[in-house]
Amino acid sequence: MSSNDTPRLRCAPVTPPLRIVLVEPEIPQNTGNIGRLSAATQSPLHLVGRLGFRIDEHAVRRAGLDYWHLVELTQHLTLDHFVHAHPSARLRLFSATAERSYLDAGFQPGDALVFGKESVGLAPDILERYPDDVFGIPTAGPVRSLNLANAVGIVLYEAMRQTGTLSSTWRGDDARR
Repeated sequence: MSSNDTPRLRCAPVTPPLRIVLVEPEIPQNTGNIGRLSAATQSPLHLVGRLGFRIDEHAVRRAGLDYWHLVELTQHLTLDHFVHAHPSARLRLFSATAERSYLDAGFQPGDALVFGKESVGLAPDILERYPDDVFGIPTAGPVRSLNLANAVGIVLYEAMRQTGTLSSTWRGDDARR
């Protein structure tokens, strides 16, 4: 049996799904990594505002993102457009300047996990509009912030754990059980 035929560890998707929301992402490699995470967890990916790169078919193919077709992708002009399109999604915003840990976010199915651009994070006006919904990932070292793709992975899997989807796993080829 080759490694491609070896059954993988699987879990059920969160229902309704957790949504990954990137506001004005700048680095295509981060968005590509997050897209792969989105496909692996069946979490829709929402790109908001101006992107720092192209996501047309040619650009995606050139970047080697052979799984991009598995990503449930939606683009929105603004965060307000996202909120209007998904009124039942509870926002959970993430910032390096937050006062509360992501471990205290109390994630629920259907939550929208909102992250800002790599260079400056979420705009201050967005953070001010949702002060009770801003969380961060604690760090012990002197770094300013974590890589965006790493931060999304940390938060998404904690949200999956808190919502119970990781409490039942199995080995197999079937990603849905």
